[in-house]
Amino acid sequence: MPRVFVDLLSYTGTKGGMETYTRELYRAVGSLAPDWEFLGYVSREGAKLDLSWFPGRIIPSGISGENRFHWAWGELTQVSRAARAERADLIHSPATLGPRRSSMPAVVTMHDMLYWSHPQYMSTPLYTRPVRWMEKAAASNAARVVTISPDSAAEIQKYLGVSGDRLDIIPLAGGDAPHVDRSRSTTEAPMILAMGNRRPHKNWKALVHAIALIAPEKRPHLVITGGRGDDPLRPVVDSLGVSAHVTLDGWVSDDRVLDLYERATALAIPSYAEGFSLPALESMAAGIPTLLSDIGVHRFVAGDAAAYFAPDDHAGLARLIESVVEDADLRDRLVRAGRARAAEFTWERTARETLGSFRKALTPSAR
Repeated sequence: MPRVFVDLLSYTGTKGGMETYTRELYRAVGSLAPDWEFLGYVSREGAKLDLSWFPGRIIPSGISGENRFHWAWGELTQVSRAARAERADLIHSPATLGPRRSSMPAVVTMHDMLYWSHPQYMSTPLYTRPVRWMEKAAASNAARVVTISPDSAAEIQKYLGVSGDRLDIIPLAGGDAPHVDRSRSTTEAPMILAMGNRRPHKNWKALVHAIALIAPEKRPHLVITGGRGDDPLRPVVDSLGVSAHVTLDGWVSDDRVLDLYERATALAIPSYAEGFSLPALESMAAGIPTLLSDIGVHRFVAGDAAAYFAPDDHAGLARLIESVVEDADLRDRLVRAGRARAAEFTWERTARETLGSFRKALTPSAR
């Protein structure tokens, strides 16, 4: 029975998509591999959260996943030491960073290479060099590197020098949303939904500018969730005079997400770059027409099931928003195609293929 030591130092309840990945992956892994033993090495913050999704024993690390320096020290040195003390057969680090050295094989899931490919969009440029060094160290130590899209795989090969025979592309999946009542989207005022953190590569300013270009009498309401603290979009909204048409909703509860899913006319994501796009998948699964910036990873996730726009073309995005608000046939087509596309991505598939990567790492001849 393999004993897998899972590095949960980054799990604090504040990391968005990477934490969704970790939760849903291990919820599914537990069902598929009941004879495996999993040990979760959790951050100080994570230890206070509901961890019932994890299919094994939780080991509190005492390490803060919110203090970047404490977390980095833990990733580089303490994960491997704790795994050795537990006599683990394998380490899995699901959040891009991992141990610098380990006495047993390690698998690291690397979600994106944004600090390499788009450093100009990183909100904390001081961390660019240290993060690059840590990513390179984790990849060098890993027996296998898992990533979530062909775009990320190409960048991992380019920037970290990981060979293709050591790299596994395993897509994520969206949420199951059969409970979303979409009838409200046709009876209430038009609303465009956007969800995500405020890191510059998300390009939310483009969405605010596009809304401002639509005549007030035709302008839908825009709701952008996901910010924390003082929202950097507030000055943009105020300067464009659209505060009556834009709600900056911050970090929202599951109940609020459901309410927004039921009311949204469409979801829009104007990102310059992504490792994947869970919000797009979840939007399509919920039956929401989805508008995406025309970048490779969005094409990989949504295929022909979304409508696309250039991320810097504010006028083009404004026209697309007007079209999706006014054209019921367009909305119906996007809903049908989106639901079919989202059904192709499942957490069972993600878990099964991840277990396959673990098995390769545990088999010396296959590494």
